[in-house]
Amino acid sequence: MLLRRMYQFGLIYFSGIAFLFLVKYSLGLSDYVIPGPGATWQIAGQVALRYARDVSNTLAVAVVGQFVSLFFAFIVGICGRQATWFGSLIKVAAYNVQAYPIVAIAPILFILLGDGFFTRLLIAAMICYFPLLLSILGIMSEPVIDIEHFYRQTQRMRWQLEVKIRAFENLHKLTTVISGSATLAMAGTIVAEFIAANAGIGYSIRIALYQSDLGKILVALFIIGITVSLYQGLLERIGYVIKAIWGRSQ
Repeated sequence: MLLRRMYQFGLIYFSGIAFLFLVKYSLGLSDYVIPGPGATWQIAGQVALRYARDVSNTLAVAVVGQFVSLFFAFIVGICGRQATWFGSLIKVAAYNVQAYPIVAIAPILFILLGDGFFTRLLIAAMICYFPLLLSILGIMSEPVIDIEHFYRQTQRMRWQLEVKIRAFENLHKLTTVISGSATLAMAGTIVAEFIAANAGIGYSIRIALYQSDLGKILVALFIIGITVSLYQGLLERIGYVIKAIWGRSQ
C-alpha cells in the first residue's frame, strides 16, 4: 500500500516536472527562470537533508493538528447527530466558525500567539476540521437500521452503543476521511509557516520564493509529496488493522 502510494505520487510528480522542462526548452527559458535537470539535481543534493528535517517539523505539527481537529469533530458529530434543538445549535455554531476565511483569522492568531508551534497547530486544525466534521456528522446521523432496531426492541440501546455501531459500520469511510484530512492538515501547516512562521518547510519555501529559486521549491514539493503519501498510507493501514481487530472482538 505504501509503495503503491509512493509510485503513484512519483508518476504524477515527474510527469509535472517533465512538462515544466518541456515548457523551459520549448520557450528557451534560462536556468534563472526554470532550472534544468542537472541544476535541479545539484540543488537537491545541497538542500534535500535540510528540507527533510523541515518537512519532519511540519509533519509533526500537522499530525497533532489533525488529531485535535478529529477529536473536536467527533465531539460535535456525536452531539449533533440527533435532529434536536441542541444538535441543530451545535451544527450551526460549527458552520458559522468555518465561515471566517483562514487568511482573515491568521494575522490575529500570529499577533496573539506569535509565530511558534501553537499558531501553526491551530491553523492546521482549523483547515482540516470542517471536512472532518461534515463527514463525521453524516456518518453519525445515518442509522444502521437492521442492527439498531434489534437493540431498540430489546431496550438495550444507549447512545454509546449507537455511536459504536455507526462508527464500526462506516469504519472504511472514516478511514478514507481521516486519511484525506492528512493532506489538509499538512497544507494548513505549510500555509501558516509561509505566512509568518520561522520554522518548517513552508518557511523554507517562502525563503526560496524570495530568492526566486524554483529548484529549491521543486525539491521541497517532492519531499512534501513523498512524506504525505507515506503518512496517508500508514493511516489507511492502521484503519484496516483496527477494523479487523474490532470485527474479531465483536
